Amino acid sequence: MLSHILEELINNIPDYKTFYTPDELDESTHQLAKEYKDVVNVVEAGKTRSGKTIYAIEIGEGRDVNLWFGCPHPNEPVGTLVIEYLTQKLAEDDELRKELGGKWIFIKAADRDGLELNKGWLKGPYTILNYALNFYRPAGNKQVEWTFPIEYKKLKFNDPLPETKAIMNIIDRYKPSFIYSLHNAGFGGVYFYISHDLPTLYPVFWYYVHTTGVPLGLGEPEVPWAKLFGKAVYYMVSTPEHYDFLESLGYENPAEIIKTGTDSYDYARRLNPDVVELVTEVPYYYDPRINDMTGSGHNRRSLILDRIEEEMSNLNWLIKLYNQVKDKLTLDTPFRESVEYFLETSPKNLEAEKKWAQTDEKVNREATVAEWLDNRYISKFYRMLRLGLVHRMLKAEIEHGNKALKDYDEEVLGVMEELSKKLEKGLKYTVIPVKKLVTIQLASGLYTTILLKTIKRGEESIN
Repeated sequence: MLSHILEELINNIPDYKTFYTPDELDESTHQLAKEYKDVVNVVEAGKTRSGKTIYAIEIGEGRDVNLWFGCPHPNEPVGTLVIEYLTQKLAEDDELRKELGGKWIFIKAADRDGLELNKGWLKGPYTILNYALNFYRPAGNKQVEWTFPIEYKKLKFNDPLPETKAIMNIIDRYKPSFIYSLHNAGFGGVYFYISHDLPTLYPVFWYYVHTTGVPLGLGEPEVPWAKLFGKAVYYMVSTPEHYDFLESLGYENPAEIIKTGTDSYDYARRLNPDVVELVTEVPYYYDPRINDMTGSGHNRRSLILDRIEEEMSNLNWLIKLYNQVKDKLTLDTPFRESVEYFLETSPKNLEAEKKWAQTDEKVNREATVAEWLDNRYISKFYRMLRLGLVHRMLKAEIEHGNKALKDYDEEVLGVMEELSKKLEKGLKYTVIPVKKLVTIQLASGLYTTILLKTIKRGEESIN
C-alpha cells in the first residue's frame, strides 16, 4: 500500500521548468495554510540577517519528527521545489499523512536573503555563463549550513547566523529523528551524504538516478577525507572529520585553517545520537563522462597537482587584482564579504590539499575518465563561479557610480568568457530538467523516511 502511494506521489511531480523566488515561496506557503488551516500550521521560525521572516511549515503529529530544509546554500534551490510539492500533497492527502506518520517540519529556504541574490538565474537561461554571472554564495563563515556552534579540540566557533539559530531552535525543541538538508551540486553527477551506513537504501537511490537518466557522480569526491559507503554514497562530512584529516597531515592546529562552524548533522547528533541526516547532491549540468570508470591514461596524482597549481595561479591573479581595487571599494556588499573570505582562506586550504595529494599513496594510480573530467574541466566551472562573485562585487560598485572599477570588471568578465569558451568546447554537457532533480531528491528523502520507520519497528538495524 505505502509503496504504491509513494510511487504515485513521485510519478505526479509537476513538470517544473524554473525555480521560485523567495516571495513566490512565501506566497505559496501562506496560501497553503489558508487552504488547509486544519492541517497546516505556519509559524515564524526566525529572521534573516536582513530582518525577513523565515517561515516553518508544520504538518502532522507524533514523536518522530522529520525536518526538511531547503537552500542551506542559497545557490541550491532544488529542495525548495521538493518542499513546495511535498507540503501540498501532505496537506491535501489524508491517506498519505497517515501512512507516512510523524510530525513534519519544513523550511523552504533557510537562506532566504541569499536566494534573493540568486534571482538573476532562477528563471533561466540555464547556460553556465549566465549561472556564473548571477551566482551568489556566502562566505564560508556566513553560510547557514556551516555556522552551527562547535567546540572541538582547538577549534571554537559560536557565531551562528540568525538563520542557523532558527534551525537550531527546531533541533533543540524536537530533536528530530531525520533531517534532510536539501543541498544540490552545480556540475557533475548525483552523489549522496548520509550519517549512517544504510546499504538497504543505496539501490533505491541508484534506481531513481538511473530512471531519470542522470549519471552518478563517480569522479573526485568533494573533499579528500570523504569516506565511501557505496557507489557515490559518502559518510556525512562534518567539521570534526575535517579537523582530524588536517591533523593526519601534520597540522598541529587545524583551527588556523578551519574558519567556519559545523553543520546541522554534527549539531543534531549531540542532542540525538540516533538522528539520521541525508544530503542528495543533484547537479544542474552533467557530462556523461562523469560516471566513466575506465582508465584515462593519466596519473591521478599528477592531475590533482596540476589542478591545484592552476587554482593557485588563478588565486594569485585574483589577490593581485583585489589589492589593486580594495582601496577603491566603497560598499560592504555580500559579494565583497564572500570574495574577501575566499582570498583569505584559499591559500591554506590549497596548501593542505596539495600536501594530501603529494603524500597519499592511494592517489598514485591511473585516474578514471570521471576523475580526469573532474580535475581537467569541472574544476574550471567552479572557478568561474568564484569569478562571478568578483564580477558582482565590482558591478555593484559601478552601478553605485564607482566608474573607476569598470576596467577591472571588464578584465574579470574577459577571463570568465574565456573560461566559458573552454568549457563549452571541452565539455559535452546537458542541462538537466528541473523535474528530474526534484524526483531524485524527493524519492531519496521519502524512502529514507520509510526505512527509518522500519528500523523503529525493529525490522532493520542501523549502523
